[in-house]
Amino acid sequence: MSRRRFGAFWLAASLAAFAGFHSQQVAATGLATETLTVNTASGQHKFEVEIARTEEEQARGLMHRRYLPPDRGMIFDYADVRPVSMWMENTFISLDILFVGPDSKIIRIAERAEPLSRRFIPSGGPVRAVIELNAGTASRIGAKVGDKVDISFIDRK
Repeated sequence: MSRRRFGAFWLAASLAAFAGFHSQQVAATGLATETLTVNTASGQHKFEVEIARTEEEQARGLMHRRYLPPDRGMIFDYADVRPVSMWMENTFISLDILFVGPDSKIIRIAERAEPLSRRFIPSGGPVRAVIELNAGTASRIGAKVGDKVDISFIDRK
């Protein structure tokens, strides 16, 4: 390998390593990921979440997955605040669904959503984001309506 090629290789490897320390990564699915924190009475609970921003990404969600690590999830980033409904069609794992208002507070929690169900799960009000985590997580961390979520794209007040 020539010095020039080695230098280019070293620069590319260094940049890739540096990018790994940036707060937003890319999951194997191609979606950006970010760490969010759910602040509950029991403490701060961090989750690495895939960010679904487009209608296509949001329609797909966690469909067809058979496993989700305990510290992982997905957040649906709605650019505008509005009521939404979720469903579990083609989703094989049970999920807890946290609906987050524009003030970054949880406004509703739907626990242990039934896998493969076509039943709509309404937000119960206008939301800025929806978080999907493994079933039982909300109870395990003590998440309640009114708890705050720290995520970069929601302006905390």
